[in-house]
Amino acid sequence: MTWDPFGTIRNALWIGGGQWAGKSTVARLLAVRYGLTAYHHDYHDARGHDDRRLAHRVRSGQSAERPDPEREWVTATPQEMAEAALADFELRFEWILDDLRALVSGRPVLAEGWGLRPHLVAPILDSPRRMVLLVPTPQFRRRQVAELPRAGALGVPVSDPERAQRNRLARDELVAAAAADSARRLGVRVIEVDGSGGPEAVAHMVADHFGPYLHRVSTD
Repeated sequence: MTWDPFGTIRNALWIGGGQWAGKSTVARLLAVRYGLTAYHHDYHDARGHDDRRLAHRVRSGQSAERPDPEREWVTATPQEMAEAALADFELRFEWILDDLRALVSGRPVLAEGWGLRPHLVAPILDSPRRMVLLVPTPQFRRRQVAELPRAGALGVPVSDPERAQRNRLARDELVAAAAADSARRLGVRVIEVDGSGGPEAVAHMVADHFGPYLHRVSTD
């Protein structure tokens, strides 16, 4: 049984899925609309978890240096990149649970992030309806890269940015597909996001899915 001293994890709602599917935007919309406490995994992972990641590498006898960007984005194959990401999710999920254990809220906590993998979350759910997966179609993901600078930025200099971007897109598709396959086996709903309805439309579908756990905030 997962240690859950304040019952936060037991009562949480979860949005997982692929990169750039609108998870954070949907979580923010629902948090405001229903008074939820939103936990944005990517924010914590890029900041609060960075020291833990470094400490883990040192304790494991690995180099304390950050991975070589050339190896990480250019010379590695998308399959190798996907396998590395999936393996890393296993380690980092316990850190997510640590963050959630420290939260106490009068409303459910809504946790979102691509590191929330169905096979990791499912064992702690009392119902698969507490989770939903948002997966962008390949066409929508490529459109975002073309239209949103931050969706196409690696953030590190590499010798072949175009190849790195192709590798990244291919990796993201593999990781998203793995999540969707896992979700369907576990009875977790998968919503494909193609950008046609905008974030509000996706938020409406997710709210409908989470309906039994949501109560709209009064504006009176």
